[in-house]
Amino acid sequence: MLTPIAPPDFDVDIELLYATPDNLTGVPIYRHPHCLLHPDAAAALRAAIRLARGIGCRLRLYDAFRPVEAQWALWRALPDPSYIADPSGGSTHSRGIAVDLTLADGTGRPLDMGTGFDDMTERSHHGRTDLTTEQQRNRAALLGVMTAAGWRHYSCEWWHYQLPDEQRYPLLTDAALGGLMMGGLTMG
Repeated sequence: MLTPIAPPDFDVDIELLYATPDNLTGVPIYRHPHCLLHPDAAAALRAAIRLARGIGCRLRLYDAFRPVEAQWALWRALPDPSYIADPSGGSTHSRGIAVDLTLADGTGRPLDMGTGFDDMTERSHHGRTDLTTEQQRNRAALLGVMTAAGWRHYSCEWWHYQLPDEQRYPLLTDAALGGLMMGGLTMG
């Protein structure tokens, strides 16, 4: 049902920050980190990998499939629908059709995007002109790679991309996957 995203099948760097305390909750959300996507999203990611390689970059993934239970943990930490999808309506991450990512240079060093991942402020919005020229150029390069590969951007987060027609894809829980990622970890 979900495709594992990992080298060598996918030439990407993976740093699942929700498996660490380095996220907006301050605690690990995933007990067993797995980078997974719906097969349609995995195909679009392959296209993005090729396009990034064409400009001398690679992709670094911070999150992909996020179980509904994990979405609730994020919502409890920051119930702001500008930055966290209300889990009662569902998240594109919980459908396996969204990625949080950045561009990295050939050595694997992430490009400067003006803010870090999970910086839930207006500085993270697309189209900011109060960033340095380099930061604006880096965001534009990521936007170009991802949209050319068939992804849609989310205006409030430079790192978030999703497939269109999200309602075509079912919401998935960790419980339905046998506790694959959260393994009974309670978030409350």
